[in-house]
Amino acid sequence: MAHILIVEDDIKTAREIGAALVDHGMSSAHVVDGIEAVREAKTARYDTIILDRMLPGGLNGLEVLAALRGTGVSTPVLILSALSAVSDRVRGLRMGGDDYLTKPFDFIELTARVDALIRRRGSAHGSQDMELSVGELHLDLYRRQASLAGREIDLLPREYQLLEHFMRHPGDVMTRAMIFEGVWGYHYDDRTNVIDVHVAKLRRKLELQGRPSAIETVRGSGYRLVKA
Repeated sequence: MAHILIVEDDIKTAREIGAALVDHGMSSAHVVDGIEAVREAKTARYDTIILDRMLPGGLNGLEVLAALRGTGVSTPVLILSALSAVSDRVRGLRMGGDDYLTKPFDFIELTARVDALIRRRGSAHGSQDMELSVGELHLDLYRRQASLAGREIDLLPREYQLLEHFMRHPGDVMTRAMIFEGVWGYHYDDRTNVIDVHVAKLRRKLELQGRPSAIETVRGSGYRLVKA
């Protein structure tokens, strides 16, 4: 499952983008300003960054882009902007953007462009980015198929997204808020038990006879994926 960083100060727009990505089988994280965007893009792995050009205070979108490219971050960037002049689009691309989409836009086109950026990056990197492995647990990102000790695991779409999120952060303690925002793309509501329900189902599918599940409960904190 592709993981997308949304850099957008308009909360309504960001939520709509996040919902469109989830419907398209992707997960997302959201930040609202340029400084936070640079920090997040440097410390976490994303398949694409959706970057609003007009950000308030701190750094604007093009300054974020320059900061990322200047420090070697090569993650594909799709620039969003209400500025539609040819000169504006050219400047965004010359600054290091990989694509440029003007507002207002159709979410179908947005997800199609994100797909294209991910495919382009996958071709450039070869097959090494198309599989995740943690111990005997493997995830084929191209076929969207999981296996444990050579046995294929039948996962529902949300279980697949949840497992991919864990496998991108092996050994890290993931709080319920981190899981919810990373997989569902929304801020966590602690009144819901949706995380625990989905994790419990996934854990049962990751159990080998006589061995504990690869997903551990970290009391008082959340969950952690260990080598199966």
